[in-house]
Amino acid sequence: LAPGQVRASPGLTVMLVVDVSGSNEFGTRQQLKEELMTEIAAVLAFSAIQNNDKVGVLFFSDKVEKFIPPKKGKSHILRIIRELIDFHPQSQQTNISEGLRFLSNAIKKKCIAFVISDFLDKDFEKALRIASRKHDIVAVRVYDQRESELPNVGLVKVYNKESGKSMWIDTGDPGLRSNYSSNWNHHEHKLNQVFKKLGIDTANISTGENYVKPLVNLFKVRESRF
Repeated sequence: LAPGQVRASPGLTVMLVVDVSGSNEFGTRQQLKEELMTEIAAVLAFSAIQNNDKVGVLFFSDKVEKFIPPKKGKSHILRIIRELIDFHPQSQQTNISEGLRFLSNAIKKKCIAFVISDFLDKDFEKALRIASRKHDIVAVRVYDQRESELPNVGLVKVYNKESGKSMWIDTGDPGLRSNYSSNWNHHEHKLNQVFKKLGIDTANISTGENYVKPLVNLFKVRESRF
């Protein structure tokens, strides 16, 4: 991914708003969601520094876990990369609104904020609306194919990393699999409606997928408007 493909204009402030909640410790296609998020964030960070932009990072779960103010420089980027690779959150839960509220308050001047998350949360539209009035918000949504459809593999024990609870489910039940897919489709439809209504540029990237093409397509759309 060439640096020039992920920029809008020189001398910007770029914020990487990274979801570090427990739901990202999931993946069935070569890598976990959190590993894919780390790669994407690293690519965006290196690209921004090549463009002489300031780069900062905000890690969030259901609270702000860590904030690194935006700066320029190679050593700063290397610190960000180390944090992206090694960071361990205190909480496993998710509250996207908390991350967005902190962004709105902490960054005074307009920035480009890449919110990198699986967006498995609800009731964050208000915080997203407020943040998007001040900043240029870009949603990078990472998901796994198994979140959209449940395979028929019989009786399995599933564990929710965010709630800490486990349960047995019968994946051989057609009604269960249908409800599972319906819930996902409803969530996806609602999420896309929110992004569209607020004018949020988005990229949807699946684990095991080459993320370069979706990112390039995202920035081609953005460049066409400038």
